[in-house]
Amino acid sequence: MATVRPFRALRPQPDSAQEVASVPYDVINSAEAREMVEGKPDSFLHVIRPEVDLPEDVDEHADDVYTKGAENLAAFAESSKFLEESEPALYVYRLIMNGRTQTGIFGLVSAAEYDADLILKHEKTRPDKEDDRTKHILTQRAHAEPVMLTYRGTDDIDEAVYTAMELEPLYDFKASDFVQHTIWKIGDPEAVANSFGEVEVLYVADGHHRCAAASRVAKELPDAEGAQHFMAVLFPMEDMEILPYNRAIIKLPVGKQRFLDQLSHRFDVEESYFAEPEEPGTLGLYLGDGWYRLRLPDTERDGVADTLDVARLGEFILEPMLGITDPRTDKNILFVGGIRGTSELERLVDSDEADMAISMYPTSPDELLDVSDAGELMPPKSTWFEPKLRSGLLVHRF
Repeated sequence: MATVRPFRALRPQPDSAQEVASVPYDVINSAEAREMVEGKPDSFLHVIRPEVDLPEDVDEHADDVYTKGAENLAAFAESSKFLEESEPALYVYRLIMNGRTQTGIFGLVSAAEYDADLILKHEKTRPDKEDDRTKHILTQRAHAEPVMLTYRGTDDIDEAVYTAMELEPLYDFKASDFVQHTIWKIGDPEAVANSFGEVEVLYVADGHHRCAAASRVAKELPDAEGAQHFMAVLFPMEDMEILPYNRAIIKLPVGKQRFLDQLSHRFDVEESYFAEPEEPGTLGLYLGDGWYRLRLPDTERDGVADTLDVARLGEFILEPMLGITDPRTDKNILFVGGIRGTSELERLVDSDEADMAISMYPTSPDELLDVSDAGELMPPKSTWFEPKLRSGLLVHRF
């Protein structure tokens, strides 16, 4: 049984929502964040990427950065552009991207249920990113950004969503990425919370590091009111779309042509007109002179996760040919979200920022559920969910 709780949200006034709302912290780097906040003093990036308000040479993990984020959140909370709900509430959050609709429930979920595997993970976290988010939450005394969870949908929850959407929305705007973001307040939050009693487990879709950080904070602050729950938007799996999470290798152990020859001796490799793989079990490779298609062998390993393309890439190429045994920490591999397209892979190689780029076939929603249900973990950066939630529209302070 999944627990979903209403909360008293700190949120922008309706006429400020669009200028406050920002992309999540982890889809941009510091340089991109600095560019995005130019001329935008109300952007929520000042809270989740507070290094933008400090000198460019500051370490984004310096204590001053975390302190600045807490100061910025406090300033927002005290400004006339924000308000705090007088009563706990749940919300409906709908995104529309390229004509495809994704609608979920926005509320709090339990850190204890995350620890007890009632909220199932599918990826390991990186210690440095987990530490970073933990420090942000502790310093701000807030969960500033929601995670994205998914579940097997039920008719009762669907009915609650449809009922809420008959009301006037709190926010309704099209962001700079042309995604339409709409949020409604649910009239009967307890009924909706109770309807999640039909849901046995939840699955982490996007936000593994924020989940892990929230769990750590709950343990560190066991008596802090509200710290035992964190924000999530819960979408039925049938609404979700997963894009590929591509890779780039910064330095090959030998020259590009020689490495391509080595691949050709081990695998079925051929020139391709297509940058994106057309079917599971195939990769797209770019070394600067055009695209190649490589077919991966079947694995003989026993795990459900071992059958994934990203796992077979590690088994047959990353580990034996490149010495990359832990992609979470190896500095020789870059991860490129599918929303950036294969043009970004070509740019990395053509600009000599990487020797080789790898275009992946996307992991399917069914594969995510199968791996999670088996209690296994995928290799890091196996899924890229799109569209992304906007940050700053609802904040949970404790």
